[in-house]
Amino acid sequence: MPRFFSRVRPCRIPCSNLARNFAATGVLVFLVFSIRPAVAAESQPPRLDTRSRQAITAISVSMRKAGEQFNAGQFEESARSLEKAMNQVDVAVRAGSPELYDVLLPKMQRIVDARVLIELEGVTISPFQPPQRPEAVATSMPTTSAEQPAPGNGTTATPMLNPFSAENTGVSFVKQVAPILAGKCGGCHIRSSKGGFSLATFAELMKGPPEGVVIFAGDTIGSRLIETIKTGDMPRGGGKVTPIELAILERWINEGAKFDGNDPSVQLTSLTPATSAPAATPTATPEMSPTPKAGTPTGKETVDFASQIAPVLVANCSGCHISAMQARGGLQMDTLARLFRGGDSGPIVQPGRGEASLLVKKLRGTEGDRMPAGGRPPLKDEEIQLISKWIEEGATIDPNLREESLDTMSQKAWLAAATDAEVTARRAEIAMRDFSLAGGTPDRLANHTSDHFALWGDVPSATLELVAGQAEAALQRASMILPATDLASKGDAAESFFGGRASIYVMPRRYDYSEFAQMVERRSLPSDWESHWSYDGIQAYVAVVASPSDEEQEIGDRLVAPIASLAVRSRAASVPRWFADGLGKVVASSDTKRDRDELARIQSELVTAVGSLKSGKDFFAGKLAPERADLIAAAVCDSFLTRQKRRGFDTVIRHLSEGKKFNDAFLAGMGVSPTDYFDAWLQWVK
Repeated sequence: MPRFFSRVRPCRIPCSNLARNFAATGVLVFLVFSIRPAVAAESQPPRLDTRSRQAITAISVSMRKAGEQFNAGQFEESARSLEKAMNQVDVAVRAGSPELYDVLLPKMQRIVDARVLIELEGVTISPFQPPQRPEAVATSMPTTSAEQPAPGNGTTATPMLNPFSAENTGVSFVKQVAPILAGKCGGCHIRSSKGGFSLATFAELMKGPPEGVVIFAGDTIGSRLIETIKTGDMPRGGGKVTPIELAILERWINEGAKFDGNDPSVQLTSLTPATSAPAATPTATPEMSPTPKAGTPTGKETVDFASQIAPVLVANCSGCHISAMQARGGLQMDTLARLFRGGDSGPIVQPGRGEASLLVKKLRGTEGDRMPAGGRPPLKDEEIQLISKWIEEGATIDPNLREESLDTMSQKAWLAAATDAEVTARRAEIAMRDFSLAGGTPDRLANHTSDHFALWGDVPSATLELVAGQAEAALQRASMILPATDLASKGDAAESFFGGRASIYVMPRRYDYSEFAQMVERRSLPSDWESHWSYDGIQAYVAVVASPSDEEQEIGDRLVAPIASLAVRSRAASVPRWFADGLGKVVASSDTKRDRDELARIQSELVTAVGSLKSGKDFFAGKLAPERADLIAAAVCDSFLTRQKRRGFDTVIRHLSEGKKFNDAFLAGMGVSPTDYFDAWLQWVK
């Protein structure tokens, strides 16, 4: 059995040990951070009176004591301290104000969570039913930002249901969550897509930005949305999420982040109450045109959207309707779904009616202003005719491509026609652009080329040469998962391995590395990262921290996992990230020596991750926090290399190199789908 998996294989453990593992891995964070009196005092609104502030402090002290006793294994004493906190909450709410209740709401949720963990230890503890808010349940949302108008101006306030009331079945996305998101995030992420993140619909919210999912059902700690609100990073522009609104969002995620509407693709703004005063006399509601849908190709079409239409639209509509901070006329065309949805004037595509479609009319200038606007030249007649013909033939597209962005489709079309040398040259252009975005000076940028890689960085040439040597060595270590003959090419033949030489961005300081991620990738990286990889076909790079003062072995260790992952990911366009990431970690761990404490930590973290995963379906639905998903992916990938599974795994890799889609290649090699394999693996390890 490969070394990684044999060291971290999970096993059955009693509930008491499970709870202790939860505590060790941070699930009891409420017993460590949120119960300190000083922190509680900082979050208290200034309008609270002295008695209310004293009550909050007393409750915090009791909860902190309960946490300390729990972590010391004094579960009976912890239960009594928590019961004291329950009584203090009850007294405080009965004698306090609605504002005090709002501040105590997160603490009440933590008491509920703490009771569960204490009961897991077999200790009897009194029930806890959070008291009612000391005013009517159906009250108005607090209006603390400029985006929420004050009562009396004709607006309809959003009713706020008490998430703890006995008759309430849970937090409603439609009635409670959507109004918060629309009010606090709408300007940046509904009416536009800043940072590449749109939450215009529930479906887009759950999908997240390009860098990953921001909401993990049942896990507020791993949900990036909650983290950015708590740190104050979001929302920007003066808005503020109130404590009770944050509690509602956390409660909704803890309850499974469920959607209680009819259609997850409906605009969030249409789920919220009207924000304008009612008309003096009733008027008929205008009948909205139904959103047209893309057709499925029959094989008789003469025009292909992905390779012929998408590149034309990206080249001529970017900035105004694609990758736009503020889409003009309400028309967003980043994806096919948005293109079909249309803008303020309604749908712009009528399948089967090319010349009658508003898109074609705008391009020809026969209805309103001719597009594209802003001084751009009009499209060529043959380009407009191509778009019209595509619509005339039913506006079809392969169902597998309907979720892709038009920008991605356009890149793939270029990539399919490009030579390896052209891709290498394009990646060099991208490297210059990326370093400029990150604040680098182009004339200070050094370059070095090896068989498989083109290296860039504001470091001495000797450092680039050292990194290049370690990168080539790291690629050879990938022979434990990829055919050695594929890795042995030299010179021009090696250029084709990544479809053009892969780039390596070398940063001398951790600060430069972090700045690169912020400015180029528009994300924050975990503090312990010193390297990572990225691949989309055209771009293929590893970013790494390496300076002249770093040891050669140290640099090599940072490169092994991302280079192995990049090698796997580049085998086929359909390779999923979990597969590439997991195999990269397996390769990196094959020669890594760990002490007993580190092995115990990995074991504990993996046990926790496995315990939180119900099925393979949940894994692929993105219901795990990234850290836990990474652990499970590595362990599953390690199982591919066992004696029983190795031949099947090699078949998967061979089929991927031959052009098969990942799911088909996996089924051919392993005999089951990826989801079924995960289910069987979970059953085995549990």
